[in-house]
Amino acid sequence: MDLADRIAIVTGPAKGMGRSITLALAKAGAHLMLAGRDTDAIEPVVAEVEALGRRVEYVACDVTNEDEVDAMVAATKAAFKGRIDILVNVAGGSGPLGKSFWETTPQEFEDILRLNVTGCFLTMRAVMPVMMAQRYGKIVNIGGTFGLRGRAGRSAYSASKWGLRGISKSAALEAGPYNVNVNNVCPGMVEGPRFERVCTDMARALGISVEAARARHAEEYALRRVSTGDDIADAVLFLASDRARQITGQDLAVDGGWAM
Repeated sequence: MDLADRIAIVTGPAKGMGRSITLALAKAGAHLMLAGRDTDAIEPVVAEVEALGRRVEYVACDVTNEDEVDAMVAATKAAFKGRIDILVNVAGGSGPLGKSFWETTPQEFEDILRLNVTGCFLTMRAVMPVMMAQRYGKIVNIGGTFGLRGRAGRSAYSASKWGLRGISKSAALEAGPYNVNVNNVCPGMVEGPRFERVCTDMARALGISVEAARARHAEEYALRRVSTGDDIADAVLFLASDRARQITGQDLAVDGGWAM
C-alpha cells in the first residue's frame, strides 16, 4: 500500500488512533498536513513524522469553524504545490455518555452533531474542488459502530455517526465521476484515553473494577478483544491507497466482530 509522495491531511492527528493513523500514512510514504485544536499535542507527532523522512506541516484548526478549515486547506495547497490527495477525518467527540434520549439536552445534541457531522462536511467540502480538479482523491472518515447499530445511552453520538454515513455516501456518488473515493472506517471501542474513561465510568456505575469493565466490553466482540489504534490505522491505510481504487461509499467496521 504505497503512498509515496502523496499529500495527506489528517484532522485530530495527535491522540489515540489519530497518532496511529498519522504514523501509518507517513510510513507508507505520504507527506502530511496535521490539523487540530491542540497544537501542543501535535508537535511530538510532527517530530515522529520528520524522523521517518517525510515532510510535515501543522496548523491550529477547529473543524467546526468554516474560516479555519478553509485557511487550513489553503495552507496545505501553498505548502504542497496545490495538491491534496488524501483527507482523513479523525477529529470528533463522544458526546454525553450514559444519558437517555430524554435526558440529553438540546445543546449536547447539537454540539456533537456539529463536531462529528458538520466538521467532516466542512473539511470534505473544502478539499473536494482540489481533488476533482486533479481527478484523484481519497477521503476516509472515522465513523463508529454506533452508526451501524443503535446503542442505549448514546443517542446523540449514534445520531452523529449515522449522519456522517449519509453525507459520506452522497459525497461518494457525487465525487465518483472525478475519481474521488469516499469511505468510512467504523471502529468499535479502541484502546486509549477515551476507552479508559468509558471503562472507569462503567466501573463506577456498576460497582465493579476497571479491569472487569474492560473484560465486559471485550466479551461483546466475536474476537474477544478491543481494537488498537494500529488496527484502525491499517484499515485507513488500505482505503487511502490505490488497493481500494474500486471501493467507495462503504462502511468498514473494525470492531472485533460486534456490528454484524
